[in-house]
Amino acid sequence: MPGTDMGTGRVTELTIGEVAGRFGLATHVLRHWEDVGLLQPRRDSAGRRRFREADVEAVAIILAGRGVGLSLQDLRELFARASDRATRQRLLQGHCARLRERIARAQAALATVEHAMECQAEDFRTCPHFRTKVAETVRLTAESH
Repeated sequence: MPGTDMGTGRVTELTIGEVAGRFGLATHVLRHWEDVGLLQPRRDSAGRRRFREADVEAVAIILAGRGVGLSLQDLRELFARASDRATRQRLLQGHCARLRERIARAQAALATVEHAMECQAEDFRTCPHFRTKVAETVRLTAESH
């Protein structure tokens, strides 16, 4: 993490390559995050990015957010309104609803696979459970068109 150089008292800064390496990212990822407004590293006189401690922390926050499934747009909104509790609650409630839906679909998929592993039908295509799933898929497909 950047800090203060005890010899000079100056704030130490990291290059984009050093920050990318620290987090196991490609440098183009950090550039993209800057392009979408999530990072704002300082530029030196030659135009090179210089990352300070707050920038490195922002990278860690972005990674944590991505780790729980937040989009870059969600993160940009959270960063822009960091102290707006109502906005944060609204955004995160929507995200929780999407996560619950994904979890429910994954649990249903797991139950189907577990049933298939234990199914006693000679041909899985004749299994009543499988036939119900097929009929449901056909019905949902017909409804969506």
